[in-house]
Amino acid sequence: MAVTGAPELLIVMGAGATPEQIDDVVTRLQEAGCDALVTPGREATVIGAIGERELLAALPLEGYAGVEQVLPILKPYKLVSRELSPDPTVIEARGRRIGDGYFGFIAGPCTVEYREQTMETARAVAAAGVTMLRGGAFKPRTSPYTFQGLGNEALEILAEAREETGLPLVTELMDPRHVEQVVDTTDVIQIGARNMSNFSLLEEVGRARKPVLLKRGPSSTVEELLMAAEYIVKEGNSQVILCERGIKTFEPSMRYTLDIGAIPVLKQETHLPVIVDPSHAAGRRDLVLPLARAAVAAGADGIIVEVHPRPEEALCDGPQQIPVSEFPEFADEIRALASLMGRAIG
Repeated sequence: MAVTGAPELLIVMGAGATPEQIDDVVTRLQEAGCDALVTPGREATVIGAIGERELLAALPLEGYAGVEQVLPILKPYKLVSRELSPDPTVIEARGRRIGDGYFGFIAGPCTVEYREQTMETARAVAAAGVTMLRGGAFKPRTSPYTFQGLGNEALEILAEAREETGLPLVTELMDPRHVEQVVDTTDVIQIGARNMSNFSLLEEVGRARKPVLLKRGPSSTVEELLMAAEYIVKEGNSQVILCERGIKTFEPSMRYTLDIGAIPVLKQETHLPVIVDPSHAAGRRDLVLPLARAAVAAGADGIIVEVHPRPEEALCDGPQQIPVSEFPEFADEIRALASLMGRAIG
């Protein structure tokens, strides 16, 4: 259900609050013309009160039975804030999980070029123990003259790869006109960095009932990324995975600068899972493993990397794609490091 407004107050129910006391608070808010967003937690239930702040301030909320504390939500992002939901969110797709101790390991080709290339890659990453398969059907490119993806044909190939490997699919949605095709095929909808601020597209995927992988724009702040996630969640879809994939700085030695510091900041600010794309940040395959190591060590809930049978022949982003022949060793190291950090491959 879409949220009609932003929660202004947090009503923290005591650990011993009964369901009847929670229902009573919700009823009293509704009688006053306000809405309530109830978020059960491990230790306590939090109620987000939606309405005019002046109206809410006039209610004797702290006097209601079971209420422990009433706090204003000060962040501009409300629904994705850790204030509203102290417990981490776990995203699930076809039994594979990301968040709260579950490490999402997503890998596959940058783009679907032809069937054999995609199937070979899918088999290799599945054998190496990844949890989801990535692959582009519609590709946003800087030049209008470069390969733009196979579109619906690619979606059919990806569906075949999922059927054979059992891996959930992650693929990018670029255009609201393609929502139906992508939603019908994929298991996780990717919103690329170029579309992070395409608010009408964000609202469309917010109305879809599929997990969304939202990439940070190359010139966007952490707060802007969280506000973009808010566009999705306010439409009723709380299944959002945030992805740090590098930002533009003055440094020319890499394609982008991977903002490692954004990982712990996001983990403090939001209950949503946070993953990292070291492939696009580096733009160079020799840097993908070191950046992936750093991401895991910094507390990321997963990584998404690009793999190709023959990167030198790739139609898109060949220099940053890991060869299929080298991927098992890469995967072994990431799995071991994730385990060391107390995360189970989801």
